[in-house]
Amino acid sequence: MKNQIDKVIATSLVFLMGLMVVNVTWQVLSRYIFQSPSSFTDELSRYMLIWLGMLGSAYVAGQNQHLAIDIVLRKLEGLAKIRLQIMINVLVIIFAVIAMVLGGSNLVYITYMLGQKSATLQIPLSYVYGIIPFSGLLVIYYQLSFTFLLIKNPKVA
Repeated sequence: MKNQIDKVIATSLVFLMGLMVVNVTWQVLSRYIFQSPSSFTDELSRYMLIWLGMLGSAYVAGQNQHLAIDIVLRKLEGLAKIRLQIMINVLVIIFAVIAMVLGGSNLVYITYMLGQKSATLQIPLSYVYGIIPFSGLLVIYYQLSFTFLLIKNPKVA
C-alpha cells in the first residue's frame, strides 16, 4: 500500500513541478518577450508552490528523509535508539494532527464559509488550502507505518 501511495505522490509532484516550469516560463516570455504580462501566472505559480511544498514534505516524511537533527539518534543503539525513534515519530504525529490536520481543516473551513476566492483565478481558496490537512493525513500515515515497522522489525532502525 505504501509503495502505491509513494508512486502516486511522486508522480503528482513531478507533474506539478513540470506544470510550474511551463507556467513560469510563460510568465517570463509574456512579460519580457511579448511585453504583455499574463495576469494569472503569478498567482497560479504561488498556489502550485504551496501544493508542491506540502505534498513534497509529506513525501519526504514517507521516505524518512525529512529534515532532522539526528546527532543523538546516530549515537544510540539497540532498544534506546528504537525508543527515541518512536518518540520522535509520535511527536511528528502530534504536530501533524494539531497543526496540519486540525489547523489546516480550520483554515479550509473558514475560507470555504467566507467564500474567499483568489484575486485573478477566482478559484475558492479552500481548494488551495485543502492540501494542508491532506498532507497532514499522509504524514500521519507514514509515521504510523514506520512506527509499526520499527516495533515489528527493530533491525530497521
